[in-house]
Amino acid sequence: MLRFLISRLLQGIVVIYAVLIITFALQKLSPTSPFNGERNMPEEIRARQEAFYGYDKPWPEQLRRHLWNYTTLNPPASIKLIGHGVGEIISEAFPVSMSIAIPALLIALGLGIPLGAIAALRPGTLEDRAATIAATTGICLPSFVLGPSLALYFGIKLRWFNVSGWEETADWVLPSMTLGIIYSGYIARLTRGGLRETLAQEFIRTARAKGASEPTVVMRHALKLACLPVLNFLGPTAAGLFTGSFVVETVFQIPGLGQHFVSSAMNGDQSLSSGITAFYAALILLFNLLVDILQAALNPRISLKE
Repeated sequence: MLRFLISRLLQGIVVIYAVLIITFALQKLSPTSPFNGERNMPEEIRARQEAFYGYDKPWPEQLRRHLWNYTTLNPPASIKLIGHGVGEIISEAFPVSMSIAIPALLIALGLGIPLGAIAALRPGTLEDRAATIAATTGICLPSFVLGPSLALYFGIKLRWFNVSGWEETADWVLPSMTLGIIYSGYIARLTRGGLRETLAQEFIRTARAKGASEPTVVMRHALKLACLPVLNFLGPTAAGLFTGSFVVETVFQIPGLGQHFVSSAMNGDQSLSSGITAFYAALILLFNLLVDILQAALNPRISLKE
C-alpha cells in the first residue's frame, strides 16, 4: 500500500509539471501578449509591466521561473486582477465551488443509483423504460436550460430561494440541484449497465442457489461491484464539480472557481489560467487515487501493489 501511494505521488508530480509546461507552451504560442488588450497603455508602461512579470526574458528563463514558483508553493500574482495572487484567488473561490459540488454529488448519487438499480432489476418493464427516459433526459438537458427553469419555478414563482447571488446559506440549493440532476442521469445509466452485468455473473447464481434472498443478493453481492463504473466516473466528475461549473455559476451569479477559469483564458491572464489548470489536474489525480483505493476495498480481485 505504501509503495503504491509513493508511486502515485511521484507520478502525480510528473503529471502536474507536464501540465504546467504544456499550458505555458500553449500560452506562449498565442500571437498576443497579456498586455496587448490594454489599448491606451503607453509603450513605456507596457515594457515595465512585462519586465515586472518577467515577460521580457527568454522563454527558457520564463519557464524556469514559472516552474520554480509552483515548486516553492508560491504561485505568481494575477496579471489582470491587480493585487491578488493566484493562490489567494483559488483559496477564496474554491470553497464556494466546493459548497455547490458536495451537495450536487450527493444529489446525483441519491437519485442516480436508485434509479439505475430499479431499471436493472426490472428490465423491459414500464419502470425500466421510465427510468431510462428520465436518465436520458437528465443527460441531454443542458445546464443553461435546467438552471433558469429551476430558478424560474423555485425562485420567482414559489419564492423559496434566491435566483442569483451568494449571500444566504440556502443559495447553494438551486445550483446544486441543477448539477445534481444532470449528473444523476449519467450515474443512473452506469448503475443500470453495471448491475445488469453483475447480476448475470456466476457468483450471483451461486448465491441464489444457496438460498440467499433477492435483497441480500442485490445489496450484499451485486451492488458493490456494479458501482465500480460509477466510481470510475466520479473521479474526473468530482474534480470538474469542485473546480466549478462556468455555466451554472454564470446563471446564478456565483463567485466560484469556474468563472475565474474561463475569464482568465478570455482576458489573457496567463498566471491565473496556469494556476487553475494545475489545481484542476491535482484534483483529478487526488480523486482518481481515492477511486482506486475504494475500488480495491470493494473488489478483492483488485490489488494496490505495483
